[in-house]
Amino acid sequence: MDSFDYVIVGGGTAASVIANRLSATGATVCVLEAGPVDSNPFIHMPAGFVKTLFNTDITWPFTTVPTDWTAGRAIATTQGRTLGGSGSVNGMVFVRGQAQDYDGWAQRGNSGWSYREVLPYFQSIERRVGGDDNPYRGRQGELPVTDIAWRHPLCDAFIEGAASIGFARNPDYNGASTDGVGYYQRVIESERRISAARAFLYPAIGRQNLTVITDAQASSIVLEACVARGVRYRRGGVEHEVRAQREVIVCAGAINSPKLLQLSGIGPAPLLQELGIKVLHQLPGVGQNLGDHFSPRIVVRAKNTLSINNLVTGPRLLVEGARWLLHKPSVLGLSAAILYAFGRSDPKLPTPDSTVIFTPASYRAGKLGSLDSFAGMTAGAWQMRPRSTGYVRILSTDAAMAPQVQPNYLAEEGDRLVLLAAIRMARRLLATPALARYYDCEELPGVNVESDSELLDFARQYGSSCYHLVGTCRMAPASDPTAVVDEQLRVRGIERLRVADASIIPTVTSGNTYAPSLMIGAKAADLILGRCLPPSELVAEVGAPASQAPDRVAATMA
Repeated sequence: MDSFDYVIVGGGTAASVIANRLSATGATVCVLEAGPVDSNPFIHMPAGFVKTLFNTDITWPFTTVPTDWTAGRAIATTQGRTLGGSGSVNGMVFVRGQAQDYDGWAQRGNSGWSYREVLPYFQSIERRVGGDDNPYRGRQGELPVTDIAWRHPLCDAFIEGAASIGFARNPDYNGASTDGVGYYQRVIESERRISAARAFLYPAIGRQNLTVITDAQASSIVLEACVARGVRYRRGGVEHEVRAQREVIVCAGAINSPKLLQLSGIGPAPLLQELGIKVLHQLPGVGQNLGDHFSPRIVVRAKNTLSINNLVTGPRLLVEGARWLLHKPSVLGLSAAILYAFGRSDPKLPTPDSTVIFTPASYRAGKLGSLDSFAGMTAGAWQMRPRSTGYVRILSTDAAMAPQVQPNYLAEEGDRLVLLAAIRMARRLLATPALARYYDCEELPGVNVESDSELLDFARQYGSSCYHLVGTCRMAPASDPTAVVDEQLRVRGIERLRVADASIIPTVTSGNTYAPSLMIGAKAADLILGRCLPPSELVAEVGAPASQAPDRVAATMA
């Protein structure tokens, strides 16, 4: 039986950072990844996400439980299943989120997780390429964070139109202020996706003390008297066990991390008993608090220009392919979303609460995966901090069986009201005079859809996951009945076991969850090693006035 200092379950985003940092100390580390090596060529071509996102060879094809608020539809909540995890199939957008996200974590009793304290970890992982000399950014980290060099007249017009109705032009939303409109930053360099595996795991694989095992499906954590001793996994139809001399670190994501704990006898006693699993540690919060961003997309036919739809067909695709091969700006080197506009549903709000994303392309029925046959543009709308939460529950003792996933999209009335405001703002942004010469007609939902009830019905019928699932192994004080891990990411009541991925996030962050997951990995490694980066001096302590305020706030959603 093999034995290592640390066993990491998952080879994805946070796991890649942790494996890099722990193995750098000389400790022996074993990474168990359920999927294959990230050899699929479409992983490394940014536009290839349309090919990989629903490829079951490298993803977990999870879907949600249908509800009335999804018009009886099961919503795809795909997660990555390859080295790099979801970071190998996602949209590659890099968004830290607002300072208030992390200050809220600290105010809930999670010591050490305020923005002032996590900012140095964001800086430590990133190698900001380009941009101005912003003290909030990191320049020496492993992960390249770049600007989009490719330009399109629809994008220029969208930004001009947003500025005309009050949105600030923000040169760096990952800096002092998240307000405004502009181009997304992404984890792409030389027109190639740079996943966490490529940035952190592969550089460490040459170390003799790091072992990476792919196609290894973890089935349970080995527990002895509430102490984690190792992990059982299946590979090639054969059961294996690997031992951990120091710790087991679960980094399997917001669906698979609670699933593994439940399979191991850690979780809500009624659920485990119903399935005949011996309750080794009653922890009701395991699998609870599931959150996600939910987004319908408005589709508009474009005129007087070629959109991405036109550039990826016929001879034009050959031209774009040649440019991509030569590492030149190309539609094949683009992230899933190009522009952002962060706004408010209520002008009294201190920070934005809604996102509109823009892409000079249109997808059939507004869903990623298949482009329309006509020139088009798309504006997706979503609420930054939804309050609706759900759960992840195993349905069987079989580790190969998918669990039940229920985010309860739009269950809270407040979520519906903010989403309505975001949809109306998306329409307003698409209808500015700056875009008028390119605006042909609204394809989805259609100009006749106007009332609140009609727009909500549109969201019910066409809304989809943003693949930002969090919260199912919630970090919280012991007084919180949904607490799973403490502020050190240690599973409560179990020794030598931690969870470190998006599942520990207490409340949904205001942006994409890729950057926060990377930060969690970097901070988790330091927690495991008993060290800590000093808090940033750029940011005020929680509760104190902000050290820097934006010169101009973004427009509201009114």
